[in-house]
Amino acid sequence: MSGENNSSAEKGAFPPRNNYNPLAWIIGNPKIEEGTWIGAFTVIDGSNGLEIGKECDISCGVHIYTHNTMKRCVSGKKFNSDGSINKDLTEKKPVKIGDHVAIGANAVIMPGVSIGNHCIIGACSVVTKNIPDYSFAAGAPAKIKGKIIINGEKVEIEKIKEET
Repeated sequence: MSGENNSSAEKGAFPPRNNYNPLAWIIGNPKIEEGTWIGAFTVIDGSNGLEIGKECDISCGVHIYTHNTMKRCVSGKKFNSDGSINKDLTEKKPVKIGDHVAIGANAVIMPGVSIGNHCIIGACSVVTKNIPDYSFAAGAPAKIKGKIIINGEKVEIEKIKEET
């Protein structure tokens, strides 16, 4: 997918009717619904099950991971005795992003996370836990900061009081 602008089903593009910046890096076989925009310098890791809903905005620099090799790296057992890569210490978990989700620039979505429908993820957030429908989450790690209220054409974020 990298380097292509997949904007029309008539040309046989997969997935259909999506605009991808040519500098987006998409690996594996993610399921990306129609109308989703993917910005420059994104990493979309579909190698272990990734679903992105319809009409989402994935801003520039976002990283979505379905695998994590940190344990393999720090264990000192990166390679097997035959020289092959040790895949036993690689965490592999699918990610699901609902419909109408906006993910801010440079956010990171970790393996195993689900983000509900109609959510906003703030820029530079690190999402390590599931985010329910109609939530605004931000921070590192991301925490729910507000509730999305949609009333006709009007969209508001109702802030949630933070505990001190």
